[in-house]
Amino acid sequence: MLWHQIRYEQLTFWRNPQSAFFTFILPIVVIGAFGLLFGDVGKSSFFYGRSALQYYIATITALSVLGACYSQLAIVLAARRQNGILKRVRATPLPASMYFTGLLAHCALVSTVDTVLITAIGRAYGVPLPSASQWPVLVVTVLLGAAAFCALGVAVGSLIRNAEAAPSVVQFILFPMVFISGTYMPIHSDVLSAVTGALPVKPFNDALLAAFTDADAGFAWRDCGVLLVWGVLGAVVAVRRFRWDPRPE
Repeated sequence: MLWHQIRYEQLTFWRNPQSAFFTFILPIVVIGAFGLLFGDVGKSSFFYGRSALQYYIATITALSVLGACYSQLAIVLAARRQNGILKRVRATPLPASMYFTGLLAHCALVSTVDTVLITAIGRAYGVPLPSASQWPVLVVTVLLGAAAFCALGVAVGSLIRNAEAAPSVVQFILFPMVFISGTYMPIHSDVLSAVTGALPVKPFNDALLAAFTDADAGFAWRDCGVLLVWGVLGAVVAVRRFRWDPRPE
């Protein structure tokens, strides 16, 4: 059942070429543009002792996982609920746990492909690959982030009343958080860093930055712990609030 659901989600994704194209092309375009703009910017204290591209490889990877696991998932679930697809799925023998595990696996696969593409573009600009000991850390960090943001995506999707409002609600939450969490510009304010450090995006950025650039650093346990807490909170809200039937207008 699980394999069938993963295959279904993959087929649905790839049979929408426009959505699949922009899911993968957007981070590539961003990294390509940043490579042209910041390719000559070496290591500096502004980027926490890394080069500009080392910094942006990590943060744009985090952004691509957010797009695949939070934004798209919340929007897709809102659309499927309004179109009656979730109601029909609920009427089948497929357990709810299998349905959501299949969604999680699909989002993790998309996130993995995005990570590989971004890493490859960075390597083309001369950014060193993570050390051999950090590859397992990078994989686990990406998967943990994918799981946490999938849970948050389902939680937010459960609160959206109609599909037309879904993109606005999703971006209203994501857009300011991405900016204040250092995705496009390092944060050097201690107060802002303390606040955003308790939110999910900055810890994910920091954990990926360590995995990409710090040889033998191991896991960023505090950052991973924050992600885990937010994933659990998202799962609790999703379980309590998720509805399979369309909401009455």
